[in-house]
Amino acid sequence: MNILFLGVIAIMAYAIQMILGLKQIKNFNTVYSRMRRKGKVAIGRRPGKIVSGTILLLAVASDGKITKAEMMQGTSILARFKERPQFVGLNIHELSENHPLLLKENKLTRQAALNAKGIYLDVEKGEFQERQSVSPVMNLGIQLSIVKNSVQTAFTERKSCFVFRRKKE
Repeated sequence: MNILFLGVIAIMAYAIQMILGLKQIKNFNTVYSRMRRKGKVAIGRRPGKIVSGTILLLAVASDGKITKAEMMQGTSILARFKERPQFVGLNIHELSENHPLLLKENKLTRQAALNAKGIYLDVEKGEFQERQSVSPVMNLGIQLSIVKNSVQTAFTERKSCFVFRRKKE
């Protein structure tokens, strides 16, 4: 009975986490769409697995001026985007580790801002290539398909060698 009760609680906790996670993704999409209407959007990420993660969205005008900034920072799925007016009016090209504004921010915000600048500059130069991160489950699937293909290749080569020898005799 206790195991069944614990199982039900675990399933309910997982369902609540999924629902709140989907709400967080919807919040990101809403904020991104709103900022995208204003121009280009530089997205800076500082992922956190155990510590707090940070996502910084910077709406950037064609001259490089930041017109709007919003940031989500936190460890839970309850984190939401908050406006960051201190970034508005700055030129994204001038952001650096020693910029007076960034020196006032916490380390995670500085890293996200510098990440946004780096990606923005790479896109501007035409050198940016999105790296697809692979989930552990997908990685396992890829590894299994590689093993399967190598086994099939080995059997195919053996079979073709056998057929070739028979024809010679």
